[in-house]
Amino acid sequence: MTPAGPLQTIEKTEAPREQPDTEDLPAQRADSEAREGNPVPEVDVAAMFDDIAPVYDRLNTLMTFGLDGRWRRHAVRAAALSSGASAIDVACGTGKLAADLAERVGPFGRILAVDLSQRMIERARSTYGDLIQLEFSVANALSLPAARGEFDAATIAFGLRNLADFEAGFRELRRVVRPGGKVVCLELSVPKPKLWGRTYHAVFRRMAPVAGSIFHRGPAYRYLPESLEGFPDAELLAGTMRRAGLEAVSYRRLALGAVALHVGEVPVTG
Repeated sequence: MTPAGPLQTIEKTEAPREQPDTEDLPAQRADSEAREGNPVPEVDVAAMFDDIAPVYDRLNTLMTFGLDGRWRRHAVRAAALSSGASAIDVACGTGKLAADLAERVGPFGRILAVDLSQRMIERARSTYGDLIQLEFSVANALSLPAARGEFDAATIAFGLRNLADFEAGFRELRRVVRPGGKVVCLELSVPKPKLWGRTYHAVFRRMAPVAGSIFHRGPAYRYLPESLEGFPDAELLAGTMRRAGLEAVSYRRLALGAVALHVGEVPVTG
C-alpha cells in the first residue's frame, strides 16, 4: 500500500468529468447511472448484518488484509475532536470506530454509537460497554435519535452504501452536528487507474463470497460486492455531500483508491 496523498479540496465549480469505460470497469458507471441509494430494503439489510454480527470483525480483518484499523485512525483524525468533545458514529457495527473516538475524547467526552442492527449493537455494547463516555442505540441513519447541532462531529464508516438515500443520509448527519463541526465518511470506492480497478473488483467479487462461506455467512457476503455496484466514485460522492449542504468538502484516496475518506463541514450561519 502506498502512503495516502494529501486531502484534495473539491472546487465548487464543476470540472470536466472523465467518461468511464463501463465495459472494462463494471462498478464505475456513467454519472447518470450512479446509484443515489441502496435498493435493498432496510429490513433485509438489518437482517443480514444481524446474521454476520458474530463473525463480522474476523471477516472484516480478512477482507481488508488487516488495514481497517489504519483506515479508522485516519477517520478519527479527520473528525478533529479534542478532549471532552462529542460525536455520533452512525452504522457503528461492532463499535470499533466508536471506541477509537471515545479514546480520543476521553472520559469527559461523549460518543453515541448507532446501528440499524440490534445484534451489532449488542456486540458493540458487550465489547466496549465499560467506556463511560460511549453510548449505544439501535437507530436508522436517516432518522437519528439526536437534536439539531447536538454533536461536534459525525462519522460513518463502511455504512453509507447500505442507506436507502445517500444524500438524505448526509443531510441527517449535517443536522445533528453543530455549525463548524465535521462530517466524516469512510467508504469503499472505485479505484483508479482502470487496470487496478479491474483487478480490485475481480478480487473483491471473489473474496467476499469465499470469506462468507468460510464462516457460513454466504448470502450476506454476496451482498457486499453487489452493494458497490453503481456506488458513486470519490468525486461524485463529494458532490453528494455538497448537495446535502456541507461545505469545504474534501476527500482522500486510501489503499490505491479502493477506499475513500471524505470530510465536510457544517456551515456556520448567522
